[in-house]
Amino acid sequence: MSSSKSKSDKRVVYQEFGNDNSAAVERPVQELPANQQNVRVQATRAGKKGKTVTVITGFQSKPETLTALLKQLKTQCGTGGTLKDNVIEIQGDHKQKILEILIKLGYKAKISGG
Repeated sequence: MSSSKSKSDKRVVYQEFGNDNSAAVERPVQELPANQQNVRVQATRAGKKGKTVTVITGFQSKPETLTALLKQLKTQCGTGGTLKDNVIEIQGDHKQKILEILIKLGYKAKISGG
């Protein structure tokens, strides 16, 4: 027995379909039309070091669609933002403005929280 095995040596007993199964394991994202998506807009400070961010949740879209929407919202609000796990975060409290933009785009959007 050799004790100097490389770290890349994975002890796979049986593996089917090559080396990378990530595409087969991923769940497909069902792209729904904007008028069938129930989107929630909420301003929060939780976990943001006291800074207020507007969080938009409830999307059932592909990442490319959300990236384009994020860019449009950032431009309209004149601020920064990010996309994390199908949740859009816009810096600052822009609940009302974002709600109006989403409704114009055809989303069923509501403000949630206080």
